[in-house]
Amino acid sequence: MSKNYKDMWKNLGLKLIPHDALLEVLGKGYEDIYLTQNNRPESMAYFNFVMSEIHGLRIKELLDEKTAGRKVIGSFCVFVPEEIVLAADATLIGLCTGADFATEEVDKLLQRNTCSLIKSAFGFKVGKVCPYIESANMIVGENTCDGKKKSYEILKNLVPNLYVMDLPQMKSDEGKALLKAEYLRFKEAVEKLTGISIDATRLKKGIDIVNNKRKAIHRLSDLRKADPSPISGLDALLANQVFFYDNPVRFTESVNKICDELKKRIEKKEGVFPKGTPRILLSGCPMAVPNWKLPWIIETSGAVIVGEESCVGERGARNLTDDSGNTVDELMEAIINRYFKVDCAIFTPNPDRLDHIVEMVEKYQANGVVHYGLQFCQPYLMESMPVEKALEEKNIPTLRIDTDYSMEDVGQLKTRVEAFVELLK
Repeated sequence: MSKNYKDMWKNLGLKLIPHDALLEVLGKGYEDIYLTQNNRPESMAYFNFVMSEIHGLRIKELLDEKTAGRKVIGSFCVFVPEEIVLAADATLIGLCTGADFATEEVDKLLQRNTCSLIKSAFGFKVGKVCPYIESANMIVGENTCDGKKKSYEILKNLVPNLYVMDLPQMKSDEGKALLKAEYLRFKEAVEKLTGISIDATRLKKGIDIVNNKRKAIHRLSDLRKADPSPISGLDALLANQVFFYDNPVRFTESVNKICDELKKRIEKKEGVFPKGTPRILLSGCPMAVPNWKLPWIIETSGAVIVGEESCVGERGARNLTDDSGNTVDELMEAIINRYFKVDCAIFTPNPDRLDHIVEMVEKYQANGVVHYGLQFCQPYLMESMPVEKALEEKNIPTLRIDTDYSMEDVGQLKTRVEAFVELLK
């Protein structure tokens, strides 16, 4: 990091010794996985800097914003509408859920067979090592699955500023009405938190900022159609992860800069892997920082990841929000319509997700699909078997991987992935 932030972390209430240990592991993991890649785009230097300062400069920026009167809202899910947060001159940040921490303490609060993502959120809180959680004026949970829904009853005792949003489970008129009611309630909660009344002008500005961020990611995704691929799946995943942390305007500029470089690479037929390298679509559960295990295994096993059918990927960023409305009601309706299209596995039935996987296979010319499920994540694990069967009926090779955040199964997973890649060849 560029400076010593220990006083800042101490003032946030972090436990410095375990936090230092976390940063050491995170830094070593990033170095081993990311900095050992060959022929990375030069513009990825920005994201190297972001990761080096993820608990440093970015946290200082958030605290400076708070000092200036701006509120910080933390979230765990893509269903929390950033447009509304920005419209109230607040900042939305993704919270730490990508690694195991304080496992023994978490096991005293949650069942041991709870999914890693939920346990990670608790671990970073009870371990006092996540400055994002400690910086937030409000933390938004959402009832996407039964595990999260019940865990928030426990988390509220650890987080005094927890706000829980209900979400529909079916794509029906009643489901959409529930989402509308919840987004209107969230808008009121954000207005109360910030003391700012959200009008149409503010809402349009928030929509514009988020749409531009999504357009940059869409542009990056589109460039990954090329063969040879101009960027690794690991680097593209990193951009999708930083999407949830960084200042949105700065992030948009940085991704567009990468895209400019990738466009030149494609014109010169330059790639990070040789032309004809087996192309993988990674599908399933979201992957928050520093959950890089499976992508690293895939891309060191002779394949390249060309797309992510994930909340940290195309599912989360796919659709733009219509900004043509002129009133708050019209713009709020547009936000509701946009988020209701998200094809999360919480929905039943969920045919749109299968359609999108097939569409992405064709769009990115993928040779096969690796479906990633976190152990004990019921929605995605239950959906993985019918998805695998449906894809294979369409002659799309599919490998189903169920794992957690530990490194204990790396050898076993690598053997399975290498065999799958050989099959694709």
